[in-house]
Amino acid sequence: MIPIDDSGCPTSCTRCGLRETDAFLPFEHDRLLYIQAFRETTMRLAAGRQIIAEHKASTRLFTLYRGWAFRYKTLSDGRRQILNFLVQGDFIGLQEEFADGATHGVEALTDVSLCVFPRDGLWEMYRDDPRLGYDLTWLAAREESLVDENLLSVGRRTAIERVAMLLVHLYRRAERVGLAHDGSIAFPFNQQHIADALGLSLVHTNKTLRRLGRMGLHIIEDGRLYLQDPRGLEGIADYYERPRRQTPLI
Repeated sequence: MIPIDDSGCPTSCTRCGLRETDAFLPFEHDRLLYIQAFRETTMRLAAGRQIIAEHKASTRLFTLYRGWAFRYKTLSDGRRQILNFLVQGDFIGLQEEFADGATHGVEALTDVSLCVFPRDGLWEMYRDDPRLGYDLTWLAAREESLVDENLLSVGRRTAIERVAMLLVHLYRRAERVGLAHDGSIAFPFNQQHIADALGLSLVHTNKTLRRLGRMGLHIIEDGRLYLQDPRGLEGIADYYERPRRQTPLI
């Protein structure tokens, strides 16, 4: 890892900016102090850097405090499948605890800020605070459901349905954690990211994005995504909004 200047994360978990949003469950003061004691350090990484290197063991767990990242796997010839995208508040690295080494990589899509936790302290945390252990289990199950949705897209949705689903999904996730402003979100994803997440060629991805744009459903301009017709995109994607449950923030 190559850190860049200033961690960006607050020194105290009691002053965590993410906890000021209604996306996350409120934690008691004592639990926040426990998480702060469990935290090893904070860091920032530049876009394109590896948070977890594929096929290399990591001794750390992370909470993404700012920015976007993605989990991925690659084939021997370099072809890449993006498994899911990660937004601020997501917990990173838990899968490796239950596998033989790193089964995937995690890359910073933008400059990111991270809270860093020691992996070897995980069992102690489960023992000391079973509620936090349950929260981690819940987060793992939630991430599995996101991967399931992506598998459904790649396996059964058409190209236009896949792209519509991804645009809505990314917008809703960003909106949920307070990143939507004036009907748009920052959109750092390029067409290669979209293609790698959806199992499409770059040419097919480009044509599909343009087709949705001509239908008046979205605009990607100056690094921002505008949903001009969210219901139209949701209809194409067969997307249904579920109640937004507050999630744990470690």
